[in-house]
Amino acid sequence: MDLSDQLKNLFPDHVPEASDDSAEETSDIWLQDEPIICKYEKRKGKPITILEGYNGAIEDFKKLAKELKQSLSVGGSFKDEKIIIQGDYRDKIMAILKEKGFNVKRVGG
Repeated sequence: MDLSDQLKNLFPDHVPEASDDSAEETSDIWLQDEPIICKYEKRKGKPITILEGYNGAIEDFKKLAKELKQSLSVGGSFKDEKIIIQGDYRDKIMAILKEKGFNVKRVGG
């Protein structure tokens, strides 16, 4: 007797919910009309990538910053409505954002 049979014996009236595996993942991040600006700078001799120009909620932008840092395996921060990523990752960041449906504009180099 496997686990599902044991559960049926314990809860005979329970009807399992139909799981819809074909549903696509929808991003709960608000998309905007204006492009996000992706800049490259050097601070104290070290390269950084700056993302700015997001019009949505600050919590969504913080969530986007966390996703970018985790997917690139780099450090960074969120300050003054800007995402600061350590290193020059403009191409990778732009690819990730375009995949999510954002318009991105490259500035500076």
